[in-house]
Amino acid sequence: MAADAPPAVEFDGIAKSFGPVRANDGVSFAVAAGSIHGIVGENGAGKSTLMSILYGFYQPDAGRILLDGVPARIAESAEAIRLGIGMVHQHFVLVEDFTVLENIVLGVEGGFRLGAGLTAARRRLAEIEAAYGLAVDPDAVAGELPLGLRQRIEILKALYRGARILILDEPTAVLAPAETERLFAILRRLAGEGKTILLITHKLREIRTLTDRVTVMRGGRVVADLATSQTDEATLAELMVGRKLAGLPAAATAEPGAVRLAVQGLSIPGRLDRIDLALCAGEIVGVAGVAGNGQSELLEALAGLVPAEGAVLFDGSPVPLRDRARALRRLGLAHIPEDRQRMGLVGGFEAWETAILGYQREASHARRGFLRIRPAREETRRRMAAFDIRPPEPRLRSAAFSGGNQQKLIAARETARTPKVLLVGQPTRGVDIGAIELIHARLRVLRAQGTAILLVSSELDEILVLADRILVMSGGRITGALDRAEASERRIGLMMAGVPG
Repeated sequence: MAADAPPAVEFDGIAKSFGPVRANDGVSFAVAAGSIHGIVGENGAGKSTLMSILYGFYQPDAGRILLDGVPARIAESAEAIRLGIGMVHQHFVLVEDFTVLENIVLGVEGGFRLGAGLTAARRRLAEIEAAYGLAVDPDAVAGELPLGLRQRIEILKALYRGARILILDEPTAVLAPAETERLFAILRRLAGEGKTILLITHKLREIRTLTDRVTVMRGGRVVADLATSQTDEATLAELMVGRKLAGLPAAATAEPGAVRLAVQGLSIPGRLDRIDLALCAGEIVGVAGVAGNGQSELLEALAGLVPAEGAVLFDGSPVPLRDRARALRRLGLAHIPEDRQRMGLVGGFEAWETAILGYQREASHARRGFLRIRPAREETRRRMAAFDIRPPEPRLRSAAFSGGNQQKLIAARETARTPKVLLVGQPTRGVDIGAIELIHARLRVLRAQGTAILLVSSELDEILVLADRILVMSGGRITGALDRAEASERRIGLMMAGVPG
């Protein structure tokens, strides 16, 4: 771009409050046209609020946005789209029963003659796919596609609508490493074609690898705005949290105790194939694998959430098939689900209701069939302080918290009672570096207290840091097992790709 060209986007003194919560406080920075600009900060730092203002979801209380040097009032998302702004959300906004083509034209069908509009859209879509290397079968059903391809649909939707400014919110949170590399290649190609990309991510390695410039937010304010080449991951992490992060503790040698949870021949037709597994007190067992190879089904089957064949034993005693999930809860099993919004909380519930969800019948929360609301709110307030959940408001709707703070709320709930068995799915997905430190520390404490933990994570470095034993899944089966001492990211990656360990 010409040196004297105006920024593609400029934020000038943006302020936004939700009741007593100041989400953005005088935010100012500029994004160069044709660049990839990273935006980082802790959960609740104001990143998503700022992008929602740019996309027309919210109106600022003060300040202004300039596009190509011209002030713009973006009253709604439709206006943002007309101005060439597109957004790919962390949680995909797709109609899963629709085809790829139907999702892409939804809302811009082209008039009453749907058939003619779809034919024209198919031609235009083929042109976009060829230009940017975003090939997806237009007749495939969206809900049947892997996550990486669903994300491509979201990018195609934005480009189909003429986006020249593309916002991506935690785009790699649900992607396997190979899918992440493909996404990066696409983003570089888009930037090379003159598109401007704003990237929200907690993964500082991605910031260093992909972006030209990075803005750091903390407490709703900009605390740094600098060229990526002038910084490093450690500096960015300290800017994000406002303190020097503690180094990782030395890995302690596991001393497994009695078998807490065991399964024999656990199967779900077409999804899980005769899984044999034992989880012992005082150890963390990590499960690695490319997304879609049975890890999610394994967690749900172990938690009793889906029907499955095979024997399940808890402390050596069989668990009945009927109402297995509730029986396992009573025996001492807790579960941090992979999909926090679908399985971990109810968006319309207040935070204190989410904080007791699944435990609401316990004596500490109920008396004679009525909820003890005041003690539940006070307990939630204490957990919010312990897990640094922001804002610390038990009466705030669960949906109003950032994704990372929702995750901390669920983690606080499921770990509070020192469960005998803890099933953990993607515990730090979309979570900032300070919260990762906190959640990892909590898992280590539980292990030391005798909890048996099964950890499913797409982050190989997370598994290597936490797990005592590592299992690799492929095609719904456990295809390999390693002790931590013999494991490496390369070796696990090869096993995930089907190369014997």
